[in-house]
Amino acid sequence: MPKKILVVEDDADNRRIVTKVLTVEGYAVVEAIDGNQALEKARAEHPDLILMDLALPNMDGWEATRQIKADRTLQDIPVVALTAFAMRGDEEQARAAGCDDYIPKPARPMVIRAIVKKYVGAGGTAER
Repeated sequence: MPKKILVVEDDADNRRIVTKVLTVEGYAVVEAIDGNQALEKARAEHPDLILMDLALPNMDGWEATRQIKADRTLQDIPVVALTAFAMRGDEEQARAAGCDDYIPKPARPMVIRAIVKKYVGAGGTAER
């Protein structure tokens, strides 16, 4: 069974690109477009990894990450910030919110693949 990645991204083009990179590698992808949906999908799907944009409508990625990390049933899921916030201090702010790693946009496919493999291994080898 493939490992499941929750991609939280409000921009349809960015979401499509990241989803394609992951599905080609054999991962199952669940999508969310804002922080509220991210929480709902994380609770319903219990993904192996969450790729979280930080600039989201309704509830931003920082708050969604804080809530995920505060939830006993979700806190062990790695959250990787995938964001255009790439100024000095942004990575530290993302980590302070609970992000386990940080990928600045625009992210190259090989960087996305490497980070995902770092946290969950190859796409088609889920043990859940």
